[in-house]
Amino acid sequence: GNLSYDMKPDAFETLQQVETYSIHERQHKVGIDDFIDPAEWQRQGVLRALFPKVLKGQDITAIVDAFVSAQRRGRSCLIAMGAHVIKCGLNPLLIDMMRRGWLQGLVLNGAGVIHDVEVALIGATSEDVAQNLGAGAFGMVQETPLLIHAALKQYDSAQAGMGQALGQAVEEGDYPYKAYSLLASAYRYGVPVTVHVAIGADTIHMHPSTDAALLGQATYRDFQRLTLALRGLHDGGCYWNIGSAVILPEVFLKALTLCRNTGHAVERFTTVNLDMLQHYRPEFNVIRRPTQDGGRGYSLTGHHEIMLPLLYALMLEAMDQG
Repeated sequence: GNLSYDMKPDAFETLQQVETYSIHERQHKVGIDDFIDPAEWQRQGVLRALFPKVLKGQDITAIVDAFVSAQRRGRSCLIAMGAHVIKCGLNPLLIDMMRRGWLQGLVLNGAGVIHDVEVALIGATSEDVAQNLGAGAFGMVQETPLLIHAALKQYDSAQAGMGQALGQAVEEGDYPYKAYSLLASAYRYGVPVTVHVAIGADTIHMHPSTDAALLGQATYRDFQRLTLALRGLHDGGCYWNIGSAVILPEVFLKALTLCRNTGHAVERFTTVNLDMLQHYRPEFNVIRRPTQDGGRGYSLTGHHEIMLPLLYALMLEAMDQG
């Protein structure tokens, strides 16, 4: 039979009881003052004018403002980054930030060190994992682990962590492309670098030259050095986590806790997580928990090779404007 609906007349009568009010009385989240104005960009000739004052457009300008404010107030700006940032060709940008005195610390994982050393040595990095895995050749080059472990032995001291040891080794060693190295540049410009290694996570750990005790001691010294660096974030500093989903967010939270536990106030600073995808640990360990009692946290989703140059250009523009 035919499908029929049993709709009683009073079901429609309820619509006659709806109460309305004027749109002029309503509160609104967005107005035309927040809209993008291409003409304003053309008049000013600045990138900032291209962003609407809503959602991530508002966030990206707030991130830039926080970074610039930290520079002018003498607060620390630290960048923690996974190795993929290096493979995106962004070393020259980060090196220029060091040269300008914008960075008071660089936080790397073990893979970041590997790629940076290889760039300094041969001007290239990043093997084809799928191609080499089947034959058991993945990560089995000779030079990278030998050079890294030799540097750790040569510069081992109670004061030197992994970042400082490798930075000095690359800067003073026979590395034809050291001008592209984050480690060497940081050593040259006096920017502290800390390296945080998970034993077994990096290709160099598969080699017989690996000295796990030396490696562990060097990275543990860097953990302690990171706690000192985080003190500079207090009252207006900036901490960016770029492309590390697990290790560096975990290390950051522990180092921050250690600061606060030992009587050093590290509050009211800005955190940023920049990645292609947003993950649990950066969201909670970088964005929410560290700033829950003061400060601001922001998440930006996008490709490193697009977002980081954009932020850099915005900061350069803002700094030049005084």
